[in-house]
Formats: sequence, structure tokens, C-alpha cells
Amino acid sequence: MTQLAYQVLDGIALIVMQNPPVNSMGHIQRRQILNALERSGEDAQIRAVVITGSEEVFSGGADITEFGTPKANRQPTLRDIIEALDEFPKPVIAAIDGICLGGGLELALAAHYRIATRRAVVGLPEVKLGLLPGAGGTQRLPRLVGLERGLDMIVHGKKERAAALADTRLFDLIVEDGVADAAVAFARRRLEAGDAPPRTRDIRMTEPDAEAFLQVVRRNISAANPRFPAPMQCVEAVAGCLLPFDEGIRKERALFVQLMSTPESAALRHVFAAERAAAKVPGITKETPRRVIQRVGVVGAGTMGTGICMSFLNAGIPVTLLDLDGDVLARGVATIRKHYDATMRKGRISATELEKRMSLLGTTRMYGDLKDADLVVEAVFEDMAIKEKVFRALDEALKPGAILATNTSTLDVNVIAGFVKRPEDVLGLHFFSPANVMRLLEIVRADRTSAEVLATALAVAKTIGKQPVVSGVCDGFIGNRMLNGYRTAGEELLLLGASPREIDRALEDFGFAMGPYRMGDLAGLDIGWAIRKRRQAEHPDRDFSSVADRLCEAGRFGQKTGAGWYRYEEGGRIPHEDPVVADILDAYRRENSIEPSSFTPREIVDRCVFALVNEGARIVEEGVSQRVSDLDIVYLNGYGFPLQRGGPMHYAQQVGIFNVVRALRRFAAHSRIPDFWQPAALLSSLANSGEALT
Repeated sequence: MTQLAYQVLDGIALIVMQNPPVNSMGHIQRRQILNALERSGEDAQIRAVVITGSEEVFSGGADITEFGTPKANRQPTLRDIIEALDEFPKPVIAAIDGICLGGGLELALAAHYRIATRRAVVGLPEVKLGLLPGAGGTQRLPRLVGLERGLDMIVHGKKERAAALADTRLFDLIVEDGVADAAVAFARRRLEAGDAPPRTRDIRMTEPDAEAFLQVVRRNISAANPRFPAPMQCVEAVAGCLLPFDEGIRKERALFVQLMSTPESAALRHVFAAERAAAKVPGITKETPRRVIQRVGVVGAGTMGTGICMSFLNAGIPVTLLDLDGDVLARGVATIRKHYDATMRKGRISATELEKRMSLLGTTRMYGDLKDADLVVEAVFEDMAIKEKVFRALDEALKPGAILATNTSTLDVNVIAGFVKRPEDVLGLHFFSPANVMRLLEIVRADRTSAEVLATALAVAKTIGKQPVVSGVCDGFIGNRMLNGYRTAGEELLLLGASPREIDRALEDFGFAMGPYRMGDLAGLDIGWAIRKRRQAEHPDRDFSSVADRLCEAGRFGQKTGAGWYRYEEGGRIPHEDPVVADILDAYRRENSIEPSSFTPREIVDRCVFALVNEGARIVEEGVSQRVSDLDIVYLNGYGFPLQRGGPMHYAQQVGIFNVVRALRRFAAHSRIPDFWQPAALLSSLANSGEALT
């Protein structure tokens, strides 16, 4: 398999990497690059070498799919190529256009010269995978851009335009276009000048007060990253550039090997691959037609509707916001402007950009004014009767080919699709609040949603900067259905004796940004109360009641009423334990003849997280989710699951599925709801076979 082109241009060897889409440096690519270098070195007619990629990408770096496999360390490694460049007797010029990241930049750093287009983007983002640059990046980049700038790029994984680094030694020449031709011409000039090829490794670091600077950085990075070891190890690796080069390289390598074995890096690498997999849907290919989305309508000017509007406005897409209530509509527009005003005051957008976004927003109280919309997202109250009225009106008003989307979080999208004459154009676009901030977008594929509409929705998600995950239709889809299991586990803990504070603290110590009871107070307890009442009406033979109903009946809806699971001072958001809640729980336990018990933080975490895992496994069994890793992406991006754990399903795999199943059976044996804890068939099967949860 050929992954590069090789040609000779009057004594200059041109090596062009051709491994789309990102010229990743897998084993085949590495071997062919080294072969091309050796060929150039042995050919007496070759006087210099230019290495380049395409206009879109020089190289995106290592092939992450090889991590943890024998191919990752199969020779030649990237380090072997870089050592060959270090020893290469003829000038080597890296000609960079497009993306040049990770191992791609490390390769370029080892070349004797670097030429780039102004638009080229360079960076060493390994820290975002829980790693550090392991092929000399921590030693060469600071030598070329300075200690402070190099440290900042490496520790934070920053990407920079080549134009922004023109004042450093990183680039020998910046051009507008035609970087390969410019590199060949540059090589000829260097040959005519008779210059000996310079090596980055020979640059001596002469940073004043470097050690004092590094001590400050160490304190700051340690405080800012208490759960991730990679940023601090990046600092230590970069500090090695103050040592002789070979010592610094050995230090970098030792730290890289340590990080490769950490659970945090395993989790981040899993997330990296899972996010890319989530956008791949069986039956949807590059050839699947996509509809053009130039104008969007949003129905409902409440919290969700305004957030959805901003998601599209931020991407430069015109939006018409519809609400039948003129006062609500005016408040919605004011909310959007207020948000943009605050964003401008923080320096994140300019006054010009603010006015540009607001100019893309139109309003109406008439469905007929949406006739030119290519996509309309309904974001009205979570009531099927109201949804029916909206969708019947949209069906009459919208042009043929327009997509009708519902932002429902729990209702049956198949039923909603049945309200219109074009069910193939209907799907769910479940945004998460605040919609303009949260990355997750659950795309709910109804039974009759066309492949074209689904493909368009995936493209729209990318356009507006969302992380899509496709779900089938069920009550709550992926995220809220799993959340229901999480809450059930928490509710049982409450009834058995744990307090809201104990549960929240255990889960926050595990890594959640907020425990379920603090989160419930923030979101509003009345939302779940309304959902439980709806489910009770739909399924009168089942009991959906919750101890939270007692709080809601007392008017305790959370922060907005000053009391929920916790008490809040007027205008404050700090939760205070409330004896009223303890009394409500004690009364509930007495009514149900429950003798309170105590729980360790570990058992609280196991119950809540394994409940997520168990429900997630059932979702995969039923085909609601197309793959296990999609569940992790939902929970990481929509529900605050700790990133360093990699998502609930990845965490379960790390714990061991056998151990998860044992715990579930133990919980079932001492539960008032044993059926809830019965292990999903998928988990039981994997526990018996020893196979991985993938």
C-alpha cells in the first residue's frame, strides 16, 4: 500500500505524504517515509529533500488506533525517523500547509528547515489525550519558540497559526501559497550558499530565571489540574530542555511511558476515538444526499428556544424565532441580546460581531412566516397535545423538503411524526441546556426518518459545533433513560438511609461536577415531577411516585424557590442542608417500614454508576444506541460524567464487567426493587465470556 509519492526535481527529492484523511503516521506511513529518506541519502544525485503533505494537512500525527497495539511500537517508530533526520547529511525542508499536529509537528521540528503557509496550523495537543509529545517535541519546540511559549503550547495543547509564530525560529520562511515549490526553491538557495544543515538539537537554551519561572508554572498547573497527571508531566518534560539535549530526550521518553499506562490517558484516548465514531451511522455514507440548510426556524421563545437560536446564530445561520405570545417573544429576544452583551463585555466577541448575530435574528407570531425555512426546531412545553398543534401548523406552513425537528427530551418522536403528512422529514434534535453552550446533540431517528434527513442533521451538528449522537426512539432516548436509572439508584440510597449531601459528596469526589441532588435543585424539581405525572397517566398500572414528589408538593422546586433538596439563602446558590428534608425522608422511611443504614462513599458511587451502566447495556441490547461508546459520549457531554473516567461504560470496562455484574447481583439481593438491579443480558454474557464491552 503506497502512502506517499516520491519524485526527483533536478537534484531535490520531494516526498509527499498521501495517507488521507490526516496523513496519520501509522506503521506503513512511518516505514515508507524512512525508506524514502534512505533512498534519498544513498542517491548521490540527490542534494536535498523536501517533505510535505497536501494543502489541507501536512500530518495530523500518530495513528491513535495503533495506541495500545503492537503496531504502536513496531519499527520504524516515529523516533527512528527523527533520529534518521538528526543524522541526515543533506538538507531536509519540511513544507507545511494545512494541519500539522502532534507527531506531524515533531517530524517537522526534526527537519533542518521549516517553511509554512500563513494559514497552516501547528500544535502539540497530546496533553488532551493524557499524554505528552514523545518524539522530541518537548525538547525541540521550546528551543525554537522560547521556553514560555513552548511550555504554553505543550501544557495546554494549543494550536497556533503559522503567521502568529513568524517572529520565532520555528519557521525559516512564511508564504501565502505553493509551499512545496517554495521549499524546493529555498533548498536550492541553501545549496548555493553552501550552508551546513542546522539541527534544532544544537540550539542552547539561554532562558534567564528559567527555574523560578518553572516553579511558578508548577504551582499553577498543579492547582488547575488536580485530576489529570499529563499537564504536570508536560511541565517536567519541558523543563528537561534546560538539560543537555540527550538527557532531556531520555526524561521526555520516561515520562511519556509513565503517562501511557495511566487510566486517565486510557480514558481520554477512548473519548477521542468514541467522539469520531459517534458521527458514523450505518447506512449513511459520503454519497448520501444532504439538504442545504440556509434558514432555520425555532418555535418557542423560552429557555431552550433562545439557546437553540443562539446555536445557529453563532454559526452565521439566519433564524426566525416564533412564539404565539408577544410578551414571551420579546423576552426571548431580550435574553439573546443580554447574553451577547455579556459575551462582548468578556471580550469574546466584538460589538460588530454582536450586531451581526442579532441582525440574523427575525421574529414572528405567524407560522406562515416560516415558509422559507429549511429546518424548524420545535422547543415548546413538554406536552404531547401542544406538540401536536405545533406540528400540524408546521406541516401546513413549511415548504416541501423542509425538516421538522422536535427538541423533546422524553416524548415519542414516532407519535410526533404521525401528526404530519411527511413523517420521513421528522426527527428529534434534543439539545441540552444551555443549548448554546452544551456540546451534546442527541439526534433521534424515528421509524420513518429518511437517511437524507438524518445525514443532514449530522452535517448541521458539525456546522453548529455540536457533538452528535444518534439514538433510536424510547422514553428518554439515551441520556434521560440512563439518567432515570441513575436517579432510581439515588432514590433507593435515600430511602435506605443516605442523605442528599452524602450522595452528592461521594459522586463529586468521584469526579462529577455536581451530585444528583445539587443538580436537581439547579435544573428544577418540577420538571421531573411533571414527567413522572405524565408517565403515571400513560401507565396507570405502574408506580412512578418518588420521595421528590413530597418536596414538590411543599413548593420546594430547587434554587428558583429557595428550597429543594437543600436550602438556599435569598439570591444565593450555595446549598445548605435542611432539617425539613431530613424530616420528610424520615417520615417516608417510617411509612415504608425502612430501617436506615449507612453507606460508604465507594458503595454510593458503585450503586449510582453501575445503575447507569446496566441501563446503558439494555439500551445497546435493544438497538436504541448503535454502539457502546456512544453512551459514554452522551454522558460526558450532556450529564457531567468525569472526563478522566472516560464515561460510564468505559469505566465499567476498567473495573471489570465480571465485578460490575457481581455488584449488581449483590444490590438486587438486598433491594426493595430487585428487578431493577438484575444485570442486563449483555453484561451477564460478557461476564461469563470475559470479552470486552465494546
